[in-house]
Amino acid sequence: MSSRTVEYIRYTIPADGAEAFIAAYERAAEPLAASPQCVDYELRRCEEEPESFILRITWTSTSDHIETFRASAEFRTFFAEISPYVKDITEMRHYAPTGVAGQGAAVPSLYAWAGGAKNFDRLTEAFYTRVVEDDLLGGLFRELPAEHARHVGAWLAEVFGGPKTYSEQLGGHQHMAGKHLGKHITEAQRRRWVNLILDAADEVELPGDPEFRSAFVAYIEWGTRMALYYSNDVSDEDCPPVQPMPYWGWGVPGGPYQP
Repeated sequence: MSSRTVEYIRYTIPADGAEAFIAAYERAAEPLAASPQCVDYELRRCEEEPESFILRITWTSTSDHIETFRASAEFRTFFAEISPYVKDITEMRHYAPTGVAGQGAAVPSLYAWAGGAKNFDRLTEAFYTRVVEDDLLGGLFRELPAEHARHVGAWLAEVFGGPKTYSEQLGGHQHMAGKHLGKHITEAQRRRWVNLILDAADEVELPGDPEFRSAFVAYIEWGTRMALYYSNDVSDEDCPPVQPMPYWGWGVPGGPYQP
């Protein structure tokens, strides 16, 4: 699998040419956005030294950029727009990830916005009260140990940005995936699980703002569909390789609505 890389291109543009430079990149953005090798891009201008600009492009890989994009029609159109500014480039290099990355506290995690550990505990308690009596799912859940609800609460809390309890104490992603092997969950059961957890979220009054609920429902859909996928594997040998815990953020809304 290819590894994404970030290319930084720095420019020094005289003040009287800045407007034309930005306009050129606005035009060049169209073929760049059309390239299958381009993940995303952004042009920024320095606040302290307005003649300094930096273009950040995330590529699917360095080789995809150099060997594929530069041989494409999109590159030719892109380069035709920005070629007058090649002489103004002061840096053009690719940077690989180091693993040092994270979110700051300016935007709260979904976990924090939901009210933290106590509300995820309340969520799973309300869910399990419902699910053990459900005609479609009760048979799968009645025989589970009492701590199962607490474990699911720890999983959800960590996925949404809370403490790493599940990954550090309860076996992480591989453990959760393995629990579904051979269960042969049906689509009807998956949809019922989704409905019950959403009913439980309403019951315990998790935040009802569109931003939170859209992110919450997106994970519930993704997670249950992954469980459905794993449930069709029938042995420990079929268990997926060790993977990091999923982390779910705000997605397109970017954060909660705060007037």
